[in-house]
Amino acid sequence: MGIEPDVAAMSLNGDATSSFGDYRVVVAALMDRLCFGGVDGAAAATEIAQMVLGSGCTSMDTFGFAPLLRAAAEDSGSATSREGALLAYKALAEHVGRAAEPYLVPMLGLMMDRYSDKAKPVCKAAEAAASMLIKELNPASAPLVLIALIEAMAREKAWQTKEGALILVGRLAVSCKSAVQAALTSLVPVGSECLVDARDQVKKASWATLAACFKLQGNRDIEPCVASMLSCIARPIEVVDAITKLSGTTFVQAVESPALAIMVPLLIRGLRAKETPIIRKTTIIIANMSKLVNNPADATVFLPRLLPGVKIMAEDGADPELRQVAAMAHATLLRIEQEAEEVVAHALKAHLELSVAVVMVQEAIMEASNGTATLGPETNTVLEHVARLAMILVTSRDFNAQRWNQALVPYMEVLAGYDEAEAAAAALCEQCKALGHTGLENEDLQDDVEGQTLCNCEFSLAYGGKILLNNARLLLKRGRRYGLCGANGAGKSTLMKAISLNKVEGFPPPDKLRTVYVEHDIQGSVDELDVVQYVMADPLLKHLPKEEVIGALSAVDFTEELMSRQITNLSGGWKMKLALARAMLLKADILLLDEPTNHMDTVNVAWLINYLVTNTNITSMIVSHDSTFLDATTTDIYHYENRRLRRYRGNLSEFVKAKPEAKSYYQLGAATMKFTFPEPAPLDGVTSKQKSILSMKKMNFTYPGAPRKALNDVTCHVRLDSRVAVLGRNGAGKSTLIKLLTSELKPQEGQVMRHPNLRVAYVAQHAFHHIEESQDITPARYILRRYSGGEDKEESEKVHRKMEGEEWDKIKKQIWMIDNQPRQLDRVIARRKKKRSYEYEVGWVGLSSLSFNRWITREELVERGFDKLVNELDGKTAAQQKVGEVTRPLTMLAIEEFCRDFGLDPEFSMHSNIRGLSGGQKVKLVLAAAMWQNPHMLIMDEPTNYLDREALGALSEAVNRWNGGVVIISHHQEFISAVCHEVWHVVDGMLKLSTMPEYLNDGHCVTELAEMAASDAKANAPDAPMHKH
Repeated sequence: MGIEPDVAAMSLNGDATSSFGDYRVVVAALMDRLCFGGVDGAAAATEIAQMVLGSGCTSMDTFGFAPLLRAAAEDSGSATSREGALLAYKALAEHVGRAAEPYLVPMLGLMMDRYSDKAKPVCKAAEAAASMLIKELNPASAPLVLIALIEAMAREKAWQTKEGALILVGRLAVSCKSAVQAALTSLVPVGSECLVDARDQVKKASWATLAACFKLQGNRDIEPCVASMLSCIARPIEVVDAITKLSGTTFVQAVESPALAIMVPLLIRGLRAKETPIIRKTTIIIANMSKLVNNPADATVFLPRLLPGVKIMAEDGADPELRQVAAMAHATLLRIEQEAEEVVAHALKAHLELSVAVVMVQEAIMEASNGTATLGPETNTVLEHVARLAMILVTSRDFNAQRWNQALVPYMEVLAGYDEAEAAAAALCEQCKALGHTGLENEDLQDDVEGQTLCNCEFSLAYGGKILLNNARLLLKRGRRYGLCGANGAGKSTLMKAISLNKVEGFPPPDKLRTVYVEHDIQGSVDELDVVQYVMADPLLKHLPKEEVIGALSAVDFTEELMSRQITNLSGGWKMKLALARAMLLKADILLLDEPTNHMDTVNVAWLINYLVTNTNITSMIVSHDSTFLDATTTDIYHYENRRLRRYRGNLSEFVKAKPEAKSYYQLGAATMKFTFPEPAPLDGVTSKQKSILSMKKMNFTYPGAPRKALNDVTCHVRLDSRVAVLGRNGAGKSTLIKLLTSELKPQEGQVMRHPNLRVAYVAQHAFHHIEESQDITPARYILRRYSGGEDKEESEKVHRKMEGEEWDKIKKQIWMIDNQPRQLDRVIARRKKKRSYEYEVGWVGLSSLSFNRWITREELVERGFDKLVNELDGKTAAQQKVGEVTRPLTMLAIEEFCRDFGLDPEFSMHSNIRGLSGGQKVKLVLAAAMWQNPHMLIMDEPTNYLDREALGALSEAVNRWNGGVVIISHHQEFISAVCHEVWHVVDGMLKLSTMPEYLNDGHCVTELAEMAASDAKANAPDAPMHKH
């Protein structure tokens, strides 16, 4: 049934006031039919919608439909009335569309309540009405709709209402993503309660909806953790794993309220965990995530929920260290709360009350229409709706003119023409913006460097729950060379890795700017490739002719023999040159150089300096603890200060002039950090520090398949007072010599002799290999695991002790004539001193009684091939000896204190997994672990790699104070000059011994300097392929 023609004509063209009596009759008839129900009631609902469409949406008030439909929907005595009203709401949403939202959105709460009506037709009509409203919704109205839906999810609501509200929110998560994202702060808490509701229907709907909503959190850094955050809400048993995973995440984006919203349920559960380490990690994450919120006002939503739990831990935590950490976190949250209050106070100065906003909307419409618009009482509902939408935009500090147009014009054009509505929306936007609703002004950041700007971005960076940079600015110009300076753990390498992975907010993407990260290590997955194959395996280089690759490698001194080697057989210096050659072939706009001089000799360092300085089209970011290298290359220094990057013009020297307190970057003696090495225990028979405790004699070594000896006729010895620098070019055999000295390798000829009780601490060239199998445990757990059982598990795996099965089978067949009876050796049991040597108690095969055991001299056992059994017992005996004046227990507390002596704070030694440590922190750990049993000798292969100037100064001072022997491979001239007075110079497999002054004054240095000059000349050659860009 349609509207009668005469009434329709009046509704479209007539005067509502003069004809009100006629409308009242029509409206009454329509409402009667609507409330009667059935097919005619459904038809009446459509006619009401058509009538409102024809007369304008304000006719909802003019004709009285708004109060009449509400009364029918609330009529508890008539199911058909309730159903009819809901059908009318559906028809209005479907036929009138967005113009009807000012009247429908306020009724959404009532629609949701009717989901649980006792009359099934009413439930069905309620679902149809709400669904149609969501389907046709203007996204600008979504925040208002979400308020009603969140209220419908409250605990006291019926399960049908909660389920329906959850389903509708899930749909909005698809159609109105930004609105749902902004509402996560309110949505997640009630949604989380629904996830554990007694009704399975609510649980199921909640799981699906929250999964969709969590994806909108907007922070790509926590995307890998999102699923676990959701899952642990329903399954608290997963909290431990979720907290651990979150604490190991690298954060580079600023954290906004949506991301915080989905983390809060997990953090609350973390504070309630039984495990102290998990509570501790949670408090750190809470404090640091709050720091990463750009707008402190965002944090105010969560501070009241988190502060009480952190305060309880600070005051009543079971562990003293936990109380300390929680107290620091609590202080941080209080500071953030104060900052947030200041921001909120600033915002409140320009806060819009609804009544004021309504007046502003009226004035904007009247001005845009030159006073011709009629804004009577019947327009109040529309005006209030527009005012609420304007308030939402103002609160979110969104003053984009196009979004204001999209949000307000569909309703304002009902009150004036379309053009007038557009003009009014634009004027209202400018008026609100002028009132000061843009928030705090940004800091004025000056760009004082000429040249092409490659990058100008602001971002935040965090890793493992620690804030590294917060709202930092990075400005990069073409041809400039930027040194990154900061303490170990400041985040220098983390920043460069984040840039290389395109995870720094605002940094140009790879298709706009080619950035190549040059790091120290080559991935194990390509270990079997030779040098040329490795370069051509890069997807960006596989199209290059092989000749071009070979030419580039030749330019960095790779010979044909070196190019044919597997990369696993390259020295550390050659691996770094290979990585640099590959990066240069990629013709990068920006080179990210992370400790590029690690493992490089002086000749290659000079070549690299020349390359960087002469290629003015390449921009470089450099992390290096080699002050000479930074001085020679950098044009600017970025310094980590208060979680910001501050730029200083000039090289490292100029930087220190501007910031004298940073002189530790330049002078080792200026370091304030202190390492303390444990004193070595006495050695039997060693009464003088000049007596040899470890030596090599006539030693030769050749790698399998190599055409020549790596080392030839090497003789040397080490004393307790030794301070030896092992020097030589890359590939000369320095690391091979050290590995033979530490029994990592076994010589084919000659002897390596060591005092039976000698304990050696060894830090390998690639120090991380010591810990590569322990990345997901804490440093303390690593030391505990390494020394459980009483001795160093690394030492027990050395070649001078580890006996293979075939080797044992061969020597155990030997026959010993004891008391005129043939016997076979079964085991070596004990050891005792005999004059200037030792003898060992031996047990025999098949003779278990101690009376059959015999004491055999060390010399005889070694001569007959049982040296590894002797060394095994020596190692166990040495490990059991007293390690100092007071024996150090292998406990977590003792490990924590011991790590402090090496600059590793409990934050990292006890509560961070090794994977999350910086390179410098890992070196400190390896050094501390090696020194745990108070060794007599310290052997370090390139220890300066990854250590900052503070740590390097602390290491040099500790070495100089220590009473044990020290052997060091290093190309860091300043460091070795500060600690070493002997030189082992490895040249073409031969070892030449001298004092440090002799080495510096004789022809060795002259020759090397000449080679360096020749290398520079070659680098400047115009036909060198590596210099083409």
